[in-house]
Amino acid sequence: MQHIIRQLEEMRDRARAGGGERRVKTQHDKGKLTARERIQLFLDPDSFEEWDMFVEHRCNDFGMEAQKVPGDGVVTGYGTVNGRLVFVFSQDFTVFGGSLSEAHAEKICKIMDQAIKVGAPVIGLNDSGGARIQEGVASLAGYAEVFQRNVLASGVVPQVSLIMGPCAGGAVYSPAMTDFIFMVEDSSYMFVTGPDVVKTVTHETVTQEELGGAVTHTTRSGVADLAFPNDVEALLQLRRFIDFLPTSNRAKPPVRPTADSPDREEASLDTLIPANPNKPYDMKELIQKVVDEGDFFELQPNYARNIITGFARIEGSTIGIVANQPMVLAGCLDIDSSRKAARFVRFCDCFEIPIVTFVDVPGFLPGTAQEYGAIIKHGAKLLYAFAEATVPKVTVITRKAYGGAYDVMASKHLRGDVNFAWPTAEIAVMGPKGAVEIIFRGDLKDPKAIEARTEEYRQKFANPFVAGHRGFIDDVIMPRATRRRLARSLAMLRDKKLENPWKKHDNIPL
Repeated sequence: MQHIIRQLEEMRDRARAGGGERRVKTQHDKGKLTARERIQLFLDPDSFEEWDMFVEHRCNDFGMEAQKVPGDGVVTGYGTVNGRLVFVFSQDFTVFGGSLSEAHAEKICKIMDQAIKVGAPVIGLNDSGGARIQEGVASLAGYAEVFQRNVLASGVVPQVSLIMGPCAGGAVYSPAMTDFIFMVEDSSYMFVTGPDVVKTVTHETVTQEELGGAVTHTTRSGVADLAFPNDVEALLQLRRFIDFLPTSNRAKPPVRPTADSPDREEASLDTLIPANPNKPYDMKELIQKVVDEGDFFELQPNYARNIITGFARIEGSTIGIVANQPMVLAGCLDIDSSRKAARFVRFCDCFEIPIVTFVDVPGFLPGTAQEYGAIIKHGAKLLYAFAEATVPKVTVITRKAYGGAYDVMASKHLRGDVNFAWPTAEIAVMGPKGAVEIIFRGDLKDPKAIEARTEEYRQKFANPFVAGHRGFIDDVIMPRATRRRLARSLAMLRDKKLENPWKKHDNIPL
């Protein structure tokens, strides 16, 4: 018995040592934590239950039979974040560069299968050189097995990928199918083909950071949602983020106690909208003033900045927020903002997170670049997402809601549950000046006559009351009362039941 116990402890020590002191030191010298240090920092103290610590690869080619490390380059198991269950895998770059083998993949698949069964999020801490070349097609099969689990888990449990090192080739497609991707600045990158291949095929010279670094994916491609300066900050923010999410599609979003009264009024919002309709204002100010304690977790803040997405709470309950941002492109909808918001709306709908939409949208961005880039299809994604969503939907029109963009932004016609407007709201087919130029094309020459007709159109249509007369707006509210009206509406909708017609699955305009 004592012999077996000693052998057990020796094997545990070997597994915990990873690739050895030299490789651990190299990892630390790069400013990176080890796989186990990351799990320890992410999970609640002493909550981690490790699985498959003793698993080893089964490859006997290229001398691999003499190179076996318990755990095979990935640490897997479950634990808690603020007392709530999560499953986690953390790839260990000190063991074979974190490369994925058949056994490595099996470990990841096991915890994903269990997460689906019990209803708990899957968190992937990615730090891998890719497929283990010595295993050939077996490692590729392992990737495909993980991909299949990503698809099966989608919409069942939240999936979050934190890229903390290299992620290249086929490895990128697992994070791409998860719900959210976070990265670490200067130490993580993602690309399908690396700089050397790019140079050979296209003759472009590009660095890893330029091709697939955190800045690239959070500002240009939109692949990643957020980037953090180092491992520690990334893991602490990931803990904060997980706190907004339900554990599965069978669970309600978490409720966190708050001292922030739902009846709190913000008098400053009465003067948020400038008198000049062409002057911008910061929609984030409105968001932060109406949510609990000003706590707003924004996603993709540096990508498609003309639309804002993120999580907050009202009366302690998680809500998803979608808002036009007048500070960027006047809040117009374009290809990138439509894709960004559509994916966010669909996530909220998967997990019963109510959606609050703040609208100030003058229309879709015009231009050949947008039309050639298929704005028709991409704009339809956002329309489709709002239309199919069955979660509580509350909309507040603060200023402009023009044309088809009015319809798209969670209007009453797309089954918006409660639709409010501020007194400053302008709900019309287009702006007064453009409308007059079309209606009276060629008939009006005198600037004073044009101005008179413009003012006539503004009085008749560029206000919330025409929509209110038809019941398309439930109420015109004072800006200062926005938080109270949102809180009451969301409380009323708490037990909302709405189902779409049965279908195998929908066919969103991809």
